[in-house]
Amino acid sequence: MVKKLDGKVAVVTGASSGIGKSIVEKYVGEGAKVVAFARNLAALKELEAVYPGQVKAVAGDVTRQEDLQHLVEETLKAFGGVDIVVPNAGIARVVSFGESTAEAFNTQFSVNLFGAAETARLFMPHIHKGGSIQFITTFLTQVGFPGLAIYSASKAALKSLSQTLAAELAPQGIRVNSIAPGPIGTPLWGTVGLPPEILGAVAEKITSRLMPGTFGQPEDIADLSVFLASDAAKNIYGQEIVVDGGYTVG
Repeated sequence: MVKKLDGKVAVVTGASSGIGKSIVEKYVGEGAKVVAFARNLAALKELEAVYPGQVKAVAGDVTRQEDLQHLVEETLKAFGGVDIVVPNAGIARVVSFGESTAEAFNTQFSVNLFGAAETARLFMPHIHKGGSIQFITTFLTQVGFPGLAIYSASKAALKSLSQTLAAELAPQGIRVNSIAPGPIGTPLWGTVGLPPEILGAVAEKITSRLMPGTFGQPEDIADLSVFLASDAAKNIYGQEIVVDGGYTVG
């Protein structure tokens, strides 16, 4: 049986946990070879050990130019080129607008926008014709949520970047789209900076608006990512596809 990503090479950043890790696992299951990039080398090595010959671990930080250059070099050394680039690495912090200083903006924009854009830019010359770039945005590009102005703005900028690059890179045979996860049960949820009791109350309020009655799982995003990376999505350009359990329509 032919798998959806047979013969393809992918690069996934933020691959040590959550959505990134799930994308790596789904890609491997569909026949792709994957370069997994994150700061947590131990977690990446575990993935590499589980999928020998299919996953290559490269450690680094998307905010460091030299680390991204190293990622490109290691990918080309191992596979000669790439078909799919998923700049998934991201951070979220709850920051009131009164505390939204330039430094606070830079903390999240440096990863969510600039790190993602630079990952795509550096790999662009090495993406095979028919390849794709997938950015990971958020359902919060469509709704407001107190305390997440910086995070939401960084992802809204990424959404706009994705749409523009779709038009710019199409003549080179590269498709660009984005996936906007809604509330997903990942480690990111626990790093936003809220006390556990407040975090629990927020989660309960959010869950009440979700049509399945529960947070989504990383696999929900990974399954869509496989589709967008496959030839079945060859006519999809510049779209932000929301996977949010109905939050934005409920």
